[in-house]
Amino acid sequence: MLRSMPEPVPFRFLLRVRYQECDPQKIVHNARWGDYVDLAIAEYSRVLFGSVYPAVSGIDWMVVRQTLEWKAPGRYDDVIEARVRTVRVGTTSFTLATEFRRWPDEQLLVIAETVCVSTGPDGTKQPVSDDHRRKLEAGAPGIVVDQAVTRT
Repeated sequence: MLRSMPEPVPFRFLLRVRYQECDPQKIVHNARWGDYVDLAIAEYSRVLFGSVYPAVSGIDWMVVRQTLEWKAPGRYDDVIEARVRTVRVGTTSFTLATEFRRWPDEQLLVIAETVCVSTGPDGTKQPVSDDHRRKLEAGAPGIVVDQAVTRT
């Protein structure tokens, strides 16, 4: 009997919801989830490429599409775990999936998909290099960046 291998634990980024990120309903304002995606992707890219600065990492990109699917609310002082992984790498673009869960109970809150296009210094589209492709495809399984100070 064949057994499927468990998926490796993806890159994880933990953050704590701040008071000003909540709306009058006392939940994370819908616009903040895009900010959270941006923070999680920045930390993922820092791990993959050694820096968030294109002059150092050798890659820059623009977000060309982002979708968010809300499942449950985040609330003030919750610790939110963003799990980031590369879904696809094309010739000039790549797609990242970000899944937000409440920590430590793992309740699913939001699913996001972000499509980025690799660009040159002048903002024109350029191919994803072989080195960056390898790093994106490998991902950063098991790496945790904890800005919520949870002591995981």
